[in-house]
Amino acid sequence: MHAAFLTSNFYSAMAVCVLLLHALFIVWVVFGAFVTRSRPVLRWMHIASLVWGIFTELLPWPCPLTVLENWLEAKAGVQPYQGGFLLHYLDKLVYPDISATVLTAGGVLVCVLNLALYGRQMWIARSR
Repeated sequence: MHAAFLTSNFYSAMAVCVLLLHALFIVWVVFGAFVTRSRPVLRWMHIASLVWGIFTELLPWPCPLTVLENWLEAKAGVQPYQGGFLLHYLDKLVYPDISATVLTAGGVLVCVLNLALYGRQMWIARSR
């Protein structure tokens, strides 16, 4: 019984770590442009993250972090949530009565606006 309790706690702790990593990734996607100035490697990593964010919102691909978190929760004996991370956590926290479509459109819009800003910066740099 004691070993099962420790195993369950281990998987629960790992699920929380993945949850935090997932939240940090979303913060990176939304606000990463603020830390990429004059850092080309970070800029391209952020652009790739934005494209990934758009794809995972619009296509029926499961996010690997969501899949991992759900697997860890199941191993811990917790009922994994259904749907994506944004819908499960952010919808309840920030927009409790917003539809999934509006939340998805908002996420995609944030990514597209970030990409548009990068495109504008590149256009200006090439014009010089």
